[in-house]
Amino acid sequence: MANISAFKSQLIQGGLRLNQFRCEITFPAIVNGGALAGQRLQFLAKSAQAPSSGLADVVVNYRGRPVHFAGEREFEPWSIEVYTDTDMGVRNAFESWVNMIQRADSTIGTQAPLQYQVDMSVILTDRNDRPVKKYTFKDAYPTNIGSMQVDWDTNNQIAIFPVTFQYNYWTADGVQGQ
Repeated sequence: MANISAFKSQLIQGGLRLNQFRCEITFPAIVNGGALAGQRLQFLAKSAQAPSSGLADVVVNYRGRPVHFAGEREFEPWSIEVYTDTDMGVRNAFESWVNMIQRADSTIGTQAPLQYQVDMSVILTDRNDRPVKKYTFKDAYPTNIGSMQVDWDTNNQIAIFPVTFQYNYWTADGVQGQ
């Protein structure tokens, strides 16, 4: 018979809190100001997600009936939201990174993935800041630095901008078969 005590015993340490996390992003060495921006991002990353992935569905029709098979693994882009301050150091580092991949005024840019792709992580922690789970995004790079809405009617808020990353795959501590 289900009761509150049984439920509480299954929710170990009161459950995972969504506001207990940190992002670790090491900018490529060629990014101007990237080392400092990476250190600051641990504090300024407002939000992130544990990643999603799935298997594509391969449908083969047999005598008019669809038969389903597991297809290839697919990984969704990963996004974060970042607080910014008046020196805009973190945003400038992301803009420099994208500009290094391809300049805005031409098609010139780095062609070597080892120069612009890095591994980055989101670490979920308990209330004592101990890691509970770590997701590592392999070969990641930014594909979109989102806009920052400025508005005369916006009071008492710190500017936030989103960044979307593409990567080849993710790994997770404690997941079998990786």
